[in-house]
Amino acid sequence: MPGDMSGPNTTAGAAPSPFFLLGIPGLESLHLWLSLPFGSLYLLALLGNGTLLFIVQTEPSLQEPMFLFLCMLSLTDLVLSSSTLPKLLAIFWFGWHRIEWATCMTQMFFIHSFTAMESGFFLAMGYDRYVAICDPLRHAMALTRAVIAKVSLAVVARGVVFFLPHPFLVGLLPFCRTRVIAHSYCEFMALVKLACTETAASRAYSLSLASLIGGFDVCFISLSYGLILRTVCRLPSKEASTKALGTCSSHICVILVFYTTAAFSFLAHRFGHNIPHGLHSLIANIYLMVPPSLNPIIYGVRTKKIRERMQKALFCRQR
Repeated sequence: MPGDMSGPNTTAGAAPSPFFLLGIPGLESLHLWLSLPFGSLYLLALLGNGTLLFIVQTEPSLQEPMFLFLCMLSLTDLVLSSSTLPKLLAIFWFGWHRIEWATCMTQMFFIHSFTAMESGFFLAMGYDRYVAICDPLRHAMALTRAVIAKVSLAVVARGVVFFLPHPFLVGLLPFCRTRVIAHSYCEFMALVKLACTETAASRAYSLSLASLIGGFDVCFISLSYGLILRTVCRLPSKEASTKALGTCSSHICVILVFYTTAAFSFLAHRFGHNIPHGLHSLIANIYLMVPPSLNPIIYGVRTKKIRERMQKALFCRQR
């Protein structure tokens, strides 16, 4: 286990000093056992999202806005899980706690920006469901390939532009007490807490940004589903209502998984000063790993077209 690393942020002519990740503090004796569920989740995320991408790209009937946005979500999930889990497993298995400055900053940027992208794609998928159910005659015209490309580019640009300053903000901070991070990955709030200077402005910026992006997306997703529910309640038959809601059920499930864990992590940073570091780190890892693992399963089981395509592929292989 690394000890406290003291010293200034940089020395003359030298690169910034590395940080040291503790993994999940307080549960060091269980690290090897914890690697089993986390490793399984990572494998599930790789296989599930990879399979989902393959199915959508190879099946012409799935070239619809909802499934194209789903591909974007799967790519985001793959980047998110691959940004954190390999390092976590390296800590658990080999005790590789050291992480270089550049790697740490890159990991931090990827985690924050791609989390924002995931939220943005949930919003885009909510809008797709709103148009498909509330104004179906405009669906094909409102969400053309060009519009989908522009929306996806806007979601990616939002994540990159808003969170690009984070590594530079951390780079301006002096670290003269310790460089040991009580976490399993480089996270902005965990890093600024190590600085030996006043960081209220940096923390306020990051928390405000996260709350504004999350709040904006949640509000408009809720508005979309409120309008969808109103439209469904006005449908003439129960069968039509059930079918309409069935097309949204997968999206609602993954949204609940994502935002529930995200809300806990956000509130823990803002108010959870008495929450043990180990519990906070454990929940933070679950927040980044469970949605990428569950998303393809939820969509695969609850989306009829994807389920039929998977069954067809399995049946052909068996023959």
